Amino acid sequence: MISVSLKSLGNLLISLLGISVAYATGLIDAFAKRVTLNIDNKKLTFLTILIATISSLVNDVGYVVLIPLSALIFSANKRNPMLGVIAAYCGVAFGYGATVFVGSMEVNLIPETTVAARLIDKTFHVSLTSNLIIIIAATIITSIVGTIIFEKIIVPKFSKVKEKEVDGNTKEINLEEIKESEQNKIETDFREKKGLKKALIVGIIFVICFIYMLIPSLPFSGLLLDMNEKTYLGQVFGENSYFQDGFTYMISLFFIATGLAYGISTKSIRDNKDLINRCCIYLSNLGMLIALMFFASQFIAIFRKTNIGPVIVGLSTKFLSQLSFSGIPLIITVVLLIVICNLFVTTPIGKWEIMAPVVVPLMMQSNISPQFAQFILRASDSMAKGITPLLAYFVIYIGYLNIYNTEKEVITVKKAIGYIMPYCLLMAVCWLLIIIGWYLLGAPIGIGVSPTL
Repeated sequence: MISVSLKSLGNLLISLLGISVAYATGLIDAFAKRVTLNIDNKKLTFLTILIATISSLVNDVGYVVLIPLSALIFSANKRNPMLGVIAAYCGVAFGYGATVFVGSMEVNLIPETTVAARLIDKTFHVSLTSNLIIIIAATIITSIVGTIIFEKIIVPKFSKVKEKEVDGNTKEINLEEIKESEQNKIETDFREKKGLKKALIVGIIFVICFIYMLIPSLPFSGLLLDMNEKTYLGQVFGENSYFQDGFTYMISLFFIATGLAYGISTKSIRDNKDLINRCCIYLSNLGMLIALMFFASQFIAIFRKTNIGPVIVGLSTKFLSQLSFSGIPLIITVVLLIVICNLFVTTPIGKWEIMAPVVVPLMMQSNISPQFAQFILRASDSMAKGITPLLAYFVIYIGYLNIYNTEKEVITVKKAIGYIMPYCLLMAVCWLLIIIGWYLLGAPIGIGVSPTL
């Protein structure tokens, strides 16, 4: 159990190695200067939340990559880096049930949904695209609503990054200094453009090789697939898939490759010793975070060993089986119970394995399709995932808040939850409205699938 809990720490360290190289060579600053500085703050927030939401396509990669990366980009855009941490964390945690394509969640949930549905109809089949339409719509809706909540409620709580004070003393204008400054600026711009171009070329080559390794039945291809699986999606997201287990590692290699390409072409790094020293500067503040994650992993492991979470899910499921509700009252009751269970069991598959055999038949008897029941689980799982300290990646969130905290007072668990509680509550309302609205409209939730039977 402890080794499983420490997996989040290993993934974080792997991602930070790549990000540290990209930061040390100046690639991230140059990218922010050339690209994100020209983007409006609200648009930057929207893109951060949208990408974080989509990242749930491949497990929990958003927590370990986007949180540190968003902090750097927000800082480069002269915004409080703590806002970058919160935006990325909220996007991943409270948008976990949405994405733009089928992914690991479908592979994990559909077998349980199918088995549960066949308790009523032995020929029932749940396709991979059964939630595709509604999760794409939910991704867009939650990203827009999340941006509004973030900019209107969370941003005002944080002070702006203080600009360097300008010396009020008048100085004699030196034409030579102005010319030299302009010349240095031109040379810097030229080097940055050259470096970004080389980094882009290396990045494209890396992505092409990555995609080739996901294509089966070609020479030396399919290296990232689990060839023991029969379906292609199973090969991509199977238990022994290198894509699934090593996606964070691949992203880290991408940052290393593009960072080195930028650093060598711009000569921002002199040699390997210079690169290592600069990487160490970025990684120097992570001691507290590593210590927090280690002790948190022990607490989570002990809690899981007690089986309190599965017991609570089991009791909630038993309570559901005794209800005689139907329609919207049944949907709301199921949502509330899943939200409560999510505080103790943070993985959707962990809850669905226990709840599906009761929830799916109960909803089918109320003319609600198993596919829609599965989406209700996904939406409800996203409502409270981010506010439970039992989520292994919550420690990354609170750790990075303290790393970028400029106040003397330490940010506690209570304070960290307080920052995101308005986002959590309003996003929960948004998810609930999506569920009820889709049910009342009877709009397709997937290809050839509706909320009702």
